Amino acid sequence: MDTKSRIESALEKAVARACGTKAPPRIAEALRHAVFPGGARIRPRLCHAVAAACGDDAPAVTDGAAAALELLHCASLVHDDMPCFDDASLRRGRPSVHALYGESLALLVGDGLIVLAFETIALESVQAPARMAQLISAVAHAVGMPHGIVAGQAWEAEERIDLETYHRAKTGSLFVGSAMAGALAAGADPNPWRLFGDRLGEAYQVADDLRDSVGSAAEIGKPTGQDAAHMRPNAVARLGQGGALHHLRELVGGAIAAIPPCPRAGELEALIMSEAKRLVPKELAQSAA
Repeated sequence: MDTKSRIESALEKAVARACGTKAPPRIAEALRHAVFPGGARIRPRLCHAVAAACGDDAPAVTDGAAAALELLHCASLVHDDMPCFDDASLRRGRPSVHALYGESLALLVGDGLIVLAFETIALESVQAPARMAQLISAVAHAVGMPHGIVAGQAWEAEERIDLETYHRAKTGSLFVGSAMAGALAAGADPNPWRLFGDRLGEAYQVADDLRDSVGSAAEIGKPTGQDAAHMRPNAVARLGQGGALHHLRELVGGAIAAIPPCPRAGELEALIMSEAKRLVPKELAQSAA
């Protein structure tokens, strides 16, 4: 089974477990809407790529970790779109969860996805229980306090925000978690993968800033201009379009240079380059790559 099929199969298995016949029908429908159809699934793909580079000797553990990371990402999008944050009506080119199902169900969907993510790690780690605690800890660190997604979202409520600290928490942390989880799922030392994940996450955020500033809602599937509207730090606002593109190129190069020695380094480099091209607006993609 190829990586894409493994990811979708693991997500379907987890969501089916949460949305069984006895679940309240509307929240089950809303939860499924939050997960399917997905976007690029870059975080679980990264987890799989690192696990493969480290041997992937426990595929079920890798599948569970990758699914959990995507469920947590989906949860963060559901919460981020809510009226208390971005009040975004679109996500992935479709109505956001709160726009379609209401604010109260959106809150519960996000919470439910978080719980489901950690349940998935636990259930799929049965064949390698010694890896479970480290996996849960690494993923929890990527989404919680003081440096994970929760902290990243919370920085938006502060009067003064350091751009790098904000980016590392809101976006970079889950990339670090994805890279380290891939190594842990395969029974490898996760620490050599930390810098790689950090640089890749920062590159992703700079590309996202470019899309928010220069792209269109039709192209990226969500409202643009959100950083300016909510007075949030943005790499384009700080560096200018040319400066942000230059910084993106530096970060992409830094991520590639940070790949630890491994037999499948070329596949990881190809993944990074394809994402660098995909994430910036079409008219800027060539110069960003």
